[in-house]
Amino acid sequence: MRTCRAATAGKLTAVLATLVLALAACGGGPSPRAWAASVCEALSPWRAEINKLTSSTQQQMTAQTTPAQAKENLVRLFAGAADASETARRKIDQAGVPETEHGEEISARFQASLGKVRDAYGRARDTIDGLGTGEATAFYDGVRAAVETLDKEYDASALDTSRLDSEELRQAFDEVPECR
Repeated sequence: MRTCRAATAGKLTAVLATLVLALAACGGGPSPRAWAASVCEALSPWRAEINKLTSSTQQQMTAQTTPAQAKENLVRLFAGAADASETARRKIDQAGVPETEHGEEISARFQASLGKVRDAYGRARDTIDGLGTGEATAFYDGVRAAVETLDKEYDASALDTSRLDSEELRQAFDEVPECR
């Protein structure tokens, strides 16, 4: 009798586990509005940090510092931008896949865009970190070249939310308060 109950309980557990997995696969993602709000909540502090770092970088380029001081500051600034980009990318990953047509692709595009931005800042950091500081003119020429490359890579990685493959998401990004 106990063996029969144990077998039945085991089968019931397996059926419930299968049902839970099936339900999770069907409609488990956030609504377009909830996903858009999560994305905007992830991007808002990222944008603020990038704006702050951009302003600091511009100040650093015109400040009266030694090349060694400028190098240290710029490496730290670009490392911060790379870290902020990765944090935003992780938050979007944690937001899940929006329950809409092409949801998985759209989520992946957002994450890929932030990954490219993170990598661009990382390359700029590494380039500047590799510059010598003995000759100021050569150092600042190297910094300018690194920043020009960063600007191009940053622009190329941009994701235009107005061109989403989901009318529901376009509308959600236009309507949710977190995106204003």
